[in-house]
Amino acid sequence: MSKKEYKPLTIPKLKWNKKELSNTFGELVAQPLEPGFGTTLGNAIRRVLLGGVEGSAITSVIIKGVNNEFSSVPGIAEDTMQIMLNIKEIVVRNKDGIPGKMHLNFKGEGVVRVSDIVPDDHLELINSDHVIAHVGPDGELDITFFVESGRGYQRAQWPTDRALQEDNRIYLDAMFSPIRKVVFEVEKTRVGDEIDYDKLVLKIHTDGSENPLDVLHYAVSVLRTQLEHFLISAEIPFNEISVVPEQEEEKEPVQLDELGLKGVPVELLLKPIDELELSVRAHNCLKNAGIKRILDLVNLSDEDSLKIKNFGRKSLNEVKDSMKSFGLSFGMNIKESDLLKVLNAKEKDE
Repeated sequence: MSKKEYKPLTIPKLKWNKKELSNTFGELVAQPLEPGFGTTLGNAIRRVLLGGVEGSAITSVIIKGVNNEFSSVPGIAEDTMQIMLNIKEIVVRNKDGIPGKMHLNFKGEGVVRVSDIVPDDHLELINSDHVIAHVGPDGELDITFFVESGRGYQRAQWPTDRALQEDNRIYLDAMFSPIRKVVFEVEKTRVGDEIDYDKLVLKIHTDGSENPLDVLHYAVSVLRTQLEHFLISAEIPFNEISVVPEQEEEKEPVQLDELGLKGVPVELLLKPIDELELSVRAHNCLKNAGIKRILDLVNLSDEDSLKIKNFGRKSLNEVKDSMKSFGLSFGMNIKESDLLKVLNAKEKDE
């Protein structure tokens, strides 16, 4: 019996908007897609992104001197309920996905921020400037945080057998998902003489604990794994019988793929720090310290940057955010000689 011949499907090309890509936002364009597939795939990916991506959150706390969420804390401007609401907004990156703890101890007058928390080694705090509470001159705020991983939303896991916990633990509702918002748009695109193919534009907003590339990879993995169980026989090899349509390609900028930094133009690293559009204060501090090029900046460590005169943590966070939008960070340790080798090689290929 002869094997049935199937018609091929259009295979899309994917491209991230590198100018907009950061740890909190990514825009992906997939085209061309079979007519109608833009909405089908866009909606499926969006739903899985919103409800199926793992993340970590604080699920319970122990606040010294407090045994329930309706108490007040001596010397603290906020009551326990307001402190808990502020705690729920703390963004945690969990490198291993296993449960962990964090601790905060703040004495004396001042503003308590996320940066005052000491986390376990596998936990990283993202929104370090977020305010937790305001402490008076004689006040003290001591909190132990318990972090867990999960998907979606979880109600506070209060034990049902007792009203007050022996360790005075207070349980919180938790939103594990690192996704803040997902939007997709479908437009028409041309393939040859055909004009009814789809172009899918997917915009992903995260809380910064996970980047858009990783959450999309996770979501598609979830979706594909689930769909495999609907196959009743061997999968039809559409990828093998299909081809990518010929389309005019935009010329890509010179990349640092050889150095493991995909998506970063060589020329950008050799340009002055003016390209980062920093505030006057941060810009002048770096200039006065002899940091004139972006390459000089990315080779600094966080600790080295804080040693620069008048360059405080606020300036550090500003520069970090600006670098992230270009796919850069501190401590890259890129040799200028390696940069020039890559640039020369690319110029010869052209």
